[in-house]
Amino acid sequence: MRLTSLRPRRVTVAASLLALSLAAGAAVAQTPATPAPATPPAAPTAPERPHATRLTLNDRFTQANTTNDGKLTLDQARAGMPMVARHFTAIDKDNKGYVTLADIYNYLKEQRAMRHQTPANSNG
Repeated sequence: MRLTSLRPRRVTVAASLLALSLAAGAAVAQTPATPAPATPPAAPTAPERPHATRLTLNDRFTQANTTNDGKLTLDQARAGMPMVARHFTAIDKDNKGYVTLADIYNYLKEQRAMRHQTPANSNG
């Protein structure tokens, strides 16, 4: 009589263990392996430029502006934009201690206009 009373208990324990292992396996299977990225994937980057290709003024300014604040100090200009460093005081008309990309473009525009002016007394 004792054997018959133990047998249902063994079956119940075995069935409970089987149910627990199946439930745990289902829970693990539903857990994502890695969380979804919070930001969208980055856009593909432009291919690297060949060594002989010149950088644009914007590219050179961005490389020289190591603080990424849109302002180029004299030290940054010396390190990355020697032409700007040579003409720094002329470009920095407001004596701010830095130049922006717009300041550089304005300076170049003024220089180009001065080169293309014809002297008034050369007409004749």
